[in-house]
Amino acid sequence: MENLDVMVLRTLHGWRAAGRRALLATVVRTWGSSPRPVGSIMALCEDGAVVGSVSGGCIEDDLIDRHTRAYAQSAPPDVARTDADHRIPSGPPTFVKYGVSADEAHRFGLPCGGTLELLLEYDPDPVSLAELIAALEAGRLVQRSVRLADGVVTLSLATTPGDLVADSVQITNCFGPEYRMLLIGAGQLAEYLATMAQFSGFAVTVCDPRDEYRAAWGVPGVTVVNDMPDDVVRAFKPDRRTCVVALTHDPKLDDLALLEALSTDAFYVGGIGSRRNNQARRARMIEHFDQTEEDLLRLRGPIGIYIGSKTPPEIAVSVMAEVLAVKNGVTLPRDMEVAQAKNVREWPQGETDGLVCGVRAA
Repeated sequence: MENLDVMVLRTLHGWRAAGRRALLATVVRTWGSSPRPVGSIMALCEDGAVVGSVSGGCIEDDLIDRHTRAYAQSAPPDVARTDADHRIPSGPPTFVKYGVSADEAHRFGLPCGGTLELLLEYDPDPVSLAELIAALEAGRLVQRSVRLADGVVTLSLATTPGDLVADSVQITNCFGPEYRMLLIGAGQLAEYLATMAQFSGFAVTVCDPRDEYRAAWGVPGVTVVNDMPDDVVRAFKPDRRTCVVALTHDPKLDDLALLEALSTDAFYVGGIGSRRNNQARRARMIEHFDQTEEDLLRLRGPIGIYIGSKTPPEIAVSVMAEVLAVKNGVTLPRDMEVAQAKNVREWPQGETDGLVCGVRAA
């Protein structure tokens, strides 16, 4: 599945290239709780079609009400609505704020105390949109600046991802290339994990030199390669928007790939296996590949958040959750009190009250 921002921009460009009026909404500020983070975008066409989101749906409904003919044409007969009353205006960008009062927060489905401010750009230039999409498809990181006085857009390449920046002159939002996931191994677990990663906006590549595993691969939209995993990692050139996950349980395939990945900027590097197997992997890397404990600090294993998972889809859920947590900057204890969680599960229901940190108190 395509990255959400790219999907929004591509759809918006299609509307504008076809001569249809549209607007681009960007979350520029939030106060308190908010359903979508700063920098989130959505596009709205003159016929009421929407792609992307800035809330749970209520704000999108209000924007459709205010700016499209679709609402006017479907209004009840006793309500006087005209196309002129509900159309996308012309002119420079404007700001609109939602959730200022408790009543508005309730009306627009915002969390208690939540407020957000949107920048609305009317009829964005299709040429500029095409340039931005082309840069993102080429794997570039791009800053898009919108001059508030007249809506003129400037694109510039960026070296590192950045948060949206707003001042009295312009709004600058950073758009990055797709997040990527490289999976070592084409087994059943990889199929579930690849599916979840695609739905989460990752471009997925699977590497497996074993013919019998590649032949059974059944997830569309995934790039499948058959070279040796360490060579694939080098060619892949993992960056800060890349995660590498080894799933074969075969040291000949997993270990070298993980070592290559640890020498890159990949935001997540991990290998499947029990705690004992992961300890053995670290020992091999130290003994045979001259690694140190410090060199292996970024290596995650066992991978996944402990949820008591046993089946491949459940394990994939736990791994994808950890990948997303790391991507989103959420701090996770490396062992996640696994021993404590397992301890609690092993006691009969109703007999856990005496446990302190997972241990039966004296």
